[in-house]
Amino acid sequence: MELDYYRTFLEVARRRSITRAAETLGYAQSSVTTQIQKLEKHYGVPLLERFGRTLRLTPPGEKLSLLAMQMLELYERSLETVGSNTSGTLHIGTIDSLAAYYLPPFLQQLKQLNPELSIQLQPESEEVLIQKVKDGESDVGLLLDREPADTALHCIAIRDEPLVIIVPPEHPLARLDQLVPSDLEGAEMIVSEVSCVYRGFFERALKENRVSYRIGFELGSLEAIKQCVINGLGIGLLPQIAALEEVRSGRLKAIPLVHSELRVGIQLLVHPKKWMNQPLQAFLKLLTER
Repeated sequence: MELDYYRTFLEVARRRSITRAAETLGYAQSSVTTQIQKLEKHYGVPLLERFGRTLRLTPPGEKLSLLAMQMLELYERSLETVGSNTSGTLHIGTIDSLAAYYLPPFLQQLKQLNPELSIQLQPESEEVLIQKVKDGESDVGLLLDREPADTALHCIAIRDEPLVIIVPPEHPLARLDQLVPSDLEGAEMIVSEVSCVYRGFFERALKENRVSYRIGFELGSLEAIKQCVINGLGIGLLPQIAALEEVRSGRLKAIPLVHSELRVGIQLLVHPKKWMNQPLQAFLKLLTER
């Protein structure tokens, strides 16, 4: 079978959709369907099954996905070993805040070093991100956490990332240079989703200090949180990096919240058995030498 068929199969498995896989790969939907059908005919088993509008791997499909990743990695390794190849695809798993506010300058540098490299940036929840690095679906992962995210992975600390309370410039708290939990008594909070690691740290810190507060909005978008704060709907908690532009422009004030447990760092996650091709080595070097 052609290796492109396996790439297509893995993309469909990642996207759980023929349509989205075709858009990502630049193929017609009919071409993607044909390639999947040829694989299924070749192996004599169904590899995907449909549930509503979503595709899911069958048990044979799950086995093939693991083998296909190994085959493609071995092929990429052969290209680099024999011909110093720096093309291919780098799959980066991360969270929304790092995808939007931290990684773009590094991705630009990486593309300058490897113009033919294709980069797939996949924002996920922390739990899904870690699992994809462990399963080999993502070549590398970046997230915010306080301790090593998973002992089965190499967890490399990149840098500390301060957490800040964001308020409109006219808010009473804006006159303070730093906050302690008791300053937030009775506050109307605009928070990220429950699965967010730093939200958990924040809520535990307030609970330990017996600080009562209200959750006015729970939003999955950092941009939405910032816009709600700008419009006076409450105050928010964000990594400092996510609010730099609005602070510079004077639309928000970012105030450090002083508490020993309210600290996170940017972590780099790599599977211990991951083959380090040249683009991946270059990416890790960019992140760790800054």
